[in-house]
This record gives sequence, C-alpha cells and structure tokens, in this order.
Amino acid sequence: QVQLVESGGGLVQPGGSLRLSCAASASIFSIYAMGWYRQAPGKQRELVASITSGIRTTYTDSVKGRFTISRDNAKNTVYLQMSSLKPEDTATYYCNTVPHPSYGWGQGTQVTVSS
Repeated sequence: QVQLVESGGGLVQPGGSLRLSCAASASIFSIYAMGWYRQAPGKQRELVASITSGIRTTYTDSVKGRFTISRDNAKNTVYLQMSSLKPEDTATYYCNTVPHPSYGWGQGTQVTVSS
C-alpha cells in the first residue's frame, strides 16, 4: 500500500510563501501524473495543480501565476511552491494521483493565510 506524506504547511501572512512537499513510500511518481488537492472547511476537495510524468503542468485558475508544482522522481517527492498567498488559499493540502486519486489520502498539511 502506497503511503503519501505531506509536509511544509503553516501559518503565513497574506503575500507570503510556503513550499509543500509530498513524499511517497514507493516509486510511483515516475509513471503517474501527480497533483496537489486542497480542502477548505465546508468545501469540497479541489485539484489545484498537477504534473505529468513528462513534466507538463496544469493549474486551476485561482492559483495560476502564484503556485508552481514540480517533482523529483529520484526522491519520490512532489512539491508545491506557493507565493503571493491569499486568505482564500487557507485549506488542508493533499497530494495524490490525477486525474483520479488512486491511493489513500494522507493526513494532509494545513496552510493558514492570515494576518
């Protein structure tokens, strides 16, 4: 069973930056497209960024130009660099495969954007 472990979240002021990491317990990244999802309180989980095995990236409109997804297959890790953070980015962030989550959800990492 592949396990996904997210880290890097925290409390940051509006306009600040954070870098999230997602480590997998197996070498799945080299063959699967991966994505970062987020879920805010009272809202459905949404996909915010994805990256294919060929390093093609896509972003939801609300984070374009502010977030950058990347991957390191040698480290079984996918990253999300977040800049110019806004209060509406506050959520728990998760990683999983795309377009459909294939693995159990990790514990996520909480991102809170507040002054």
